[in-house]
Amino acid sequence: MTTVALLVRPPEPGTVLDRLVDSGAVTAEEAADLYAAMARDVATAVRASGADLLVNYLPANVEDPTEPAEDEESLAAVRSMLAPALDDPDAPRYEVQVGSTLSARVGNTVTHLLDREAVQSAAVVRPSAPLVQRRIIDSAAMKLRQSEVVLGPATDGRVSYAAFTEPVDFADAFAQPAVETLTDRGRDAGLDVDFLETLPVAETSGGFATLVSQLRARRRADLWVPPHTAGAIEDIGLVATATEDGLAVGRD
Repeated sequence: MTTVALLVRPPEPGTVLDRLVDSGAVTAEEAADLYAAMARDVATAVRASGADLLVNYLPANVEDPTEPAEDEESLAAVRSMLAPALDDPDAPRYEVQVGSTLSARVGNTVTHLLDREAVQSAAVVRPSAPLVQRRIIDSAAMKLRQSEVVLGPATDGRVSYAAFTEPVDFADAFAQPAVETLTDRGRDAGLDVDFLETLPVAETSGGFATLVSQLRARRRADLWVPPHTAGAIEDIGLVATATEDGLAVGRD
């Protein structure tokens, strides 16, 4: 069975989806609401799959990210954020993230799960990938039977999902383009690497515009959409518009 670590932080305005705020796509308050909605959809997908959900949270105020202390206020905020999506908010395990960078935090989590807890496979996902749904998580688990590293390619060379049955060298492993860097680390360790379908992630203005466009198109076609994320985008009134450089997010 795969343990999937959902890497989150408390949805405080000014601390989440900062690139989208800087681009003018959303306000800081809207970004916080959108982040919470995406986190709920990803948590729902993991819980619906055959995987175990580990909520790996980053405390709001950390003096030393390499040795963070439990933060009851941050934990309460994360629990409250995910509660609307979970039948039992206490069912997932909640642990503090450890590490000064994303690569370090992912590496610490995956290595701990594989080496210390001896899980069969470990994966990481973030709220910015709300189109990661049950079938994708289950597909990754199937691919992990043949390959030690399974990646979900995403917009802008990023990854929507990363799963492992063996640790790799995680130092700067999420350096862009992360899909290539993580592949290189897997192959350098003598491991097989496989891929999932490509999904947009809301980590850049371009990735966010692609996500908005796909959600609106899927809803129009009466296909599945992540309900919390789609609802937040509709409430804000976001649309994807064409520009000379591609897509941008505007308002209805």
